[in-house]
Amino acid sequence: MPDTRVGLISDTHGHLRAEVFEALREVDRLVHAGDVVDPDHLSDLEALAPVTAVYGNVDGHDVRAGVPEQAVLDVGGVRVAVIHGHQVHPDYRKLLARFPEARVIVHGHTHVPRCDAVGNVLIVNPGAAGRAQKGHPASVAVLEVSGGVPSIRHVDLEALGR
Repeated sequence: MPDTRVGLISDTHGHLRAEVFEALREVDRLVHAGDVVDPDHLSDLEALAPVTAVYGNVDGHDVRAGVPEQAVLDVGGVRVAVIHGHQVHPDYRKLLARFPEARVIVHGHTHVPRCDAVGNVLIVNPGAAGRAQKGHPASVAVLEVSGGVPSIRHVDLEALGR
């Protein structure tokens, strides 16, 4: 049993699917990596767990006024950095340089669900949660931290909706 579960979501683009609530119903907190579009969706996600969000390149003033460009948080003793990714297009070298103390870096922007280990750092894109993009199904991810060790699991939202 993990010590902490964090739901990772990005690129909702104003479309908050019902499957998100099913996929992330047992998380302790949520991280939204930008391109929210509708700030009310952050309030809707608060029904599941506390939300840490950053803004993305398509977010307007209404979202940007309420959330920062980047965030760093502690999850079960693991430093987690969050940025949308358009600032670094996500070039892993730039992400690592921007967050040298992070053990997990969460980004969105590319809409491609990934988790890559670079040294001892996990670089995670939960994928686009709003609508399927670039040949990938709509998805989110769950970060589980157990005994200070992070792991990532992606969830295909379209499979949940069937």
